[in-house]
Amino acid sequence: MNPDDAPTQDKTLQSILLVLDRLIREGKVVARLDSSVHQIFPVSIEPAEGEALRSWIAREKAVRTIEIGLAYGISTLFIGQGLLSSGGRNARHIAIDPYQSNFKNCGLQLLEEAGIADIVEHYPEESQIALPRFVNEGREFDFAFVDGSHLFDRVFLDLMYLGRLVRPGSIIFVDDYQSPAVARAVSFCLTNLGWKPEETGPQSALHQWVVLRTPREPLSRSYPHFVDF
Repeated sequence: MNPDDAPTQDKTLQSILLVLDRLIREGKVVARLDSSVHQIFPVSIEPAEGEALRSWIAREKAVRTIEIGLAYGISTLFIGQGLLSSGGRNARHIAIDPYQSNFKNCGLQLLEEAGIADIVEHYPEESQIALPRFVNEGREFDFAFVDGSHLFDRVFLDLMYLGRLVRPGSIIFVDDYQSPAVARAVSFCLTNLGWKPEETGPQSALHQWVVLRTPREPLSRSYPHFVDF
């Protein structure tokens, strides 16, 4: 990072912190679009998970990150903190979410308030459509966060494509591991693709997370390889 960028980065980090502190303290956001009031929790991840997310991004020195599910943008704010700490002016994040209108664009609004809208690309489409296109375009990421649909088939597809999009040996951080469909999709990656669990969050009825690391070397598989999951 250029030393001249440090004051701007520090200012943005402070702005993110102020927005996060307010949201966590008040637990709500007022939509600029129509003045409607939205309760952030339990839709959004809890602060402890956000801190884990931020910590893992900084630890991995991630510069290019991708997220499935934007909602109220809480996870994106924590991701922004980690990104700016590790990637500086080169930090870039993609958030895929076709349902911002359901949240009255509050997620995008809060990114603007925190000063990180310029490093976030929002794709208002289903991840099962966007991710294959990213593969075809040859995009590559250092870190992925999964918190979109919780239907098994969609989580499974998200993980399959993200496994191809992140660099070998990278982290895929998965929310809602307590959900049977999410746990089942993760199980396939662990038993058949050689992914390894790095961390599992505390048990929770609402938001448990699991941190997965993809293999550093391609896994050799041939027909009829299959491990029941």
